[in-house]
Amino acid sequence: MSDLPYGPPVRVSPLIRFGRWSFLTAGILYGAFHQNRLSKKEAKIREIEAKEKVIRDAKLKEEKAIAAAAEMKALEEMISTKK
Repeated sequence: MSDLPYGPPVRVSPLIRFGRWSFLTAGILYGAFHQNRLSKKEAKIREIEAKEKVIRDAKLKEEKAIAAAAEMKALEEMISTKK
C-alpha cells in the first residue's frame, strides 16, 4: 500500500456513493426513455420517406425516359444530317 502516490485509498461516504449510483441509474433511465421516444419518431419519418420514395422513383424514371428519347432523337438528327 505504500506504493500508492497519494497514500491509502479513502473510504467514500455512503451518501456520496448513493448519489453516484442514483445519478447513474437516472441517466440510464433518461437515455432509455428518450431513445424509445426518438425511435418512434424516426419510424414515422421513415414511413413518410418510403411513401415519397415511390413517387420520386416514378418521377425519375419518367424523366430518364424523356431524356433518353430526346437523346435518341438528337442522335438520329445527327446521323440524318451527315448522309
